[in-house]
Amino acid sequence: MLVLSAADVRKSVTMLEAIEAVQAAYQEYSAGESVVPLRVPVNVPKYEGVTLFMPGYSSRSDAVGVKIVSVYPKNLEKGIPTIHGLVVMVDGTTGKPVAAMEAGYLTALRTGAASGVATRYLARDDASTAVVIGTGAQARTQLLAICTVRRIKKVLVYDLNEDMAAAYAGEMAAILAELYGKRITVKPVSSSKKAVAEADIIVAATTSKLPVISADDLKNGVHINGVGSFTPEMQEIGEDTVLLAGKIVADSREAVLAEAGDIVIPLKKGLLKPDSIVEIGDVIAGKIPGRENNHEITFFKTVGMALLDVAVGNLVYQKALEKGLGQKVSL
Repeated sequence: MLVLSAADVRKSVTMLEAIEAVQAAYQEYSAGESVVPLRVPVNVPKYEGVTLFMPGYSSRSDAVGVKIVSVYPKNLEKGIPTIHGLVVMVDGTTGKPVAAMEAGYLTALRTGAASGVATRYLARDDASTAVVIGTGAQARTQLLAICTVRRIKKVLVYDLNEDMAAAYAGEMAAILAELYGKRITVKPVSSSKKAVAEADIIVAATTSKLPVISADDLKNGVHINGVGSFTPEMQEIGEDTVLLAGKIVADSREAVLAEAGDIVIPLKKGLLKPDSIVEIGDVIAGKIPGRENNHEITFFKTVGMALLDVAVGNLVYQKALEKGLGQKVSL
C-alpha cells in the first residue's frame, strides 16, 4: 500500500488535472454509472465527536474509495485539530487496498475543482473580476480553480476578520503570481457590498447561517459558487439571490435538496420547486444548456460527494506512483 502525506498529495496533481477528473466524475454520476451510498455517521457522545464514513465507486476508473473524517470540537482544548481525515483507495478490479492519503488537502482540492468545473460551464467567457467571501482552506483552492478556467485579472477578498482577509490576499497574490505572472491583483476589501457589485464570479466559502450577499448588489451576468453551507439550517446564499438566478445547478440534486439550506429554506417556503434544480453532470453531457447569454445569473451549489474524493484520490494515487511519491508499506 502507498501512504501519501498532505505534501505528497499537493505534489502529485495540478488543479487543472483535478478539474478534469471532477468533470468526468460529475458526468458519470448524473449518468447513473457510479455507486455513491449515503454517508454513515458514527457519533461518540462521550467526547462530543462524530466520525463520518463516505464511500464511493467509479465504474469508469474501476476505483473504490472511502473518506473517513472525524470532527471533535473539544480537541481545541487539547491543542489538536478538530478535524482529521483519511482517504483509503481500493482497486475496484481486485478489492485490494492500494493507497491511504491525508484527506484535508484532498478535500479542498476536489471542492475547488468542483467550482472550477461549474465556472467553466456557467461563468461568462470574458469574466475577469472574482470576489471571494471567506478566507478558510476552501477559499484558497476555490480561487486557484477559478483562475485556472477563466482569465481573471482582479480578485477582491472579504472576511469578517480583516487581518485574515489581508493575509489571504498576500498569500494568494504570491501563489497566483508564480503561476500567471503579474496579471492578477488580489486585494482585501472592507465591504462585501461594493465588491459584489463589481463581480463577474463570486465564491462564498463561509460557515454563515445568514446570507452573505444581497441580490440587490449583483450585476447582470454574474456566476455564483456556493460552497460553504452544508446543513439545512445554513443559508449562505439567500433566497433573493437563488430566485434571481436563471439557472440553479447542483452537484447532486438529491444531496442539495436534503442538506443545503440555500435550497431547503426557499423550498419549504414554497418559493422554489425541486424540478428547477439541475445537475452539473447533465450540463457537461449537453443534456441541459449551460450559460445561454451574458446577462443570465447562474448559481452553482455543492455540498460535496464521495465520488469526487474517489475520482481525485485515484488520480493522486496514479500520479504519485509515476512521480515516486509517498511511502510503500506492506500490510
